[in-house]
This record gives sequence, C-alpha cells and structure tokens, in this order.
Amino acid sequence: MSENTKSKDPLHGIKLETILNDLVAHYGWEEMGYRIDIKCFNVDPSVMSSLKFLRRTEWARKKVEHMYLDYLDDKKAAARKAKI
Repeated sequence: MSENTKSKDPLHGIKLETILNDLVAHYGWEEMGYRIDIKCFNVDPSVMSSLKFLRRTEWARKKVEHMYLDYLDDKKAAARKAKI
C-alpha cells in the first residue's frame, strides 16, 4: 500500500487491547458480558484473559470489533449533536 492510500478498514492500526480497554471503560464488564455472552467477560473478567481468548477465537473477536464500531458511531453522533 502506498503512502497516499488509506485502508478502508476503520479498525486498521487500532490494537485489540485498545479496543477492549475503550469498551470496558465505556460499558464495563457487566454490560459487555450481557451484549456478548462469553465466559471471559462474565466470570472473573480481565483484559489479559479476554485478549488471550479473543486472539484465538475469531467469531468472538468479530463481535467485539462490531461492538467497537457501534461505540465509535455513537461517539461521533454525540459529538455532532453537541455542536448543534
């Protein structure tokens, strides 16, 4: 990819750990476990155990990435609304 072309992937360059930390800060473990029912969010949750699971489990990682994209969309909409 040349310097002038950007990736069309909105998650390009964002580490999974950053995604997870942002979601935990915004929603908390309980809400995340409600939205995506996986053990690493519901039983003694931690960033490290969740990262280990998400790196090995594509379907769960995709759900977390989708949740993050929804979070970013909501954040952008709130920012636009605040400007009005």
